[in-house]
Amino acid sequence: MAAQLSVLFAGGGTGGHVYPAIAIADALRDRAEIAFAGSAHRLEAQLVPEAGYPLHTVSSKPIARRVSFDLVRSAFANIFGIAQSLRMVDRIRPDLLIATGGYVCFPVVVATRLLRALGRVSTEIILVEPNARPGLTNRLLLPLVGEVWGSFDDVRFGKKFIKTGVPVRVSLTHRPRREAALASFGLDAKKRTLLVMGGSQGARSINEAVVALVRTHALPEDWQVLLVTGSGEYERLAATLRDEPALAIVPYVHDVGAAYAAADLVLARAGASTLAELAAIGLPALLVPYPHAAGDHQNVNARAFAATGAGVVLDDAALAGGALREVLADAVVPERLLALQMAARSLAGGDALAAVLARIDVIVRRNQAAR
Repeated sequence: MAAQLSVLFAGGGTGGHVYPAIAIADALRDRAEIAFAGSAHRLEAQLVPEAGYPLHTVSSKPIARRVSFDLVRSAFANIFGIAQSLRMVDRIRPDLLIATGGYVCFPVVVATRLLRALGRVSTEIILVEPNARPGLTNRLLLPLVGEVWGSFDDVRFGKKFIKTGVPVRVSLTHRPRREAALASFGLDAKKRTLLVMGGSQGARSINEAVVALVRTHALPEDWQVLLVTGSGEYERLAATLRDEPALAIVPYVHDVGAAYAAADLVLARAGASTLAELAAIGLPALLVPYPHAAGDHQNVNARAFAATGAGVVLDDAALAGGALREVLADAVVPERLLALQMAARSLAGGDALAAVLARIDVIVRRNQAAR
């Protein structure tokens, strides 16, 4: 691969859109000039600079689905974002634009395509779709991109789809030993561990269900909980659960590999990044799809994961109604847990990052031969 390769990543809003981009960027760090485009006030504004990459902020808003004042605001924000992106892309002149999802991708991809039409850039545009059901932004952008990378094919992708899987954080490949991970959270190495996490911002319904489970002493025998609350919920829950045994509670885990190393079973939302990580390391899960996810994509993700035998789907309403106790009790029966774990382990071993890097090499060699 050419040493002066230039790659621009666009995406943000959730970890599922940011972490895969950072994973690819880290793998290219020594071989390419890397830049990111994203929003100024969403998760990428924190994660991208922490990873050591420049972030160019772009105006954008979700694309409204109905005629309303929101549609007008969305249109103006995205038109302004396209103007910003035109200047940015014309200045950077990237060889590749890799759009990993989120509405901020829209102005960046549109601007890049306009500059290609004008002959100002020759940027190859790639769409990474981590979800089983593509969102509105990616569906709108599909005609403008050359390839779509991901785990789940969709009839709309046609011949553009390349099955690569979704890259995960490099730290997951360097997980500590189970005993060391448990000790780092103050947990008992003799007990099995349920890791509970609701995504980068936490999930109140999941947190409340676990609080009820712990406070009514309904946790299965010889099990303990590592509860990742999200920063906004931590102080309240830490006070509520201060004296409860068999529990470690943290607001956030910077080394998610340690949390996964400590876990025997995971209770989580069904975001694409979470499911890609669970598949990559072979962990079974009880999945509670976020009920307000755009296009109900988390439910589709969860059902696809559960279809492998590695997960159980529990909807948010059932969770709020107290169903966690029964579902968990069933999942931790030794024979059932073993079946879940074996199915999960069968998912591990695929190297999505290697597949993505191989695809980048193919594109670069093709473009070099065409010059």
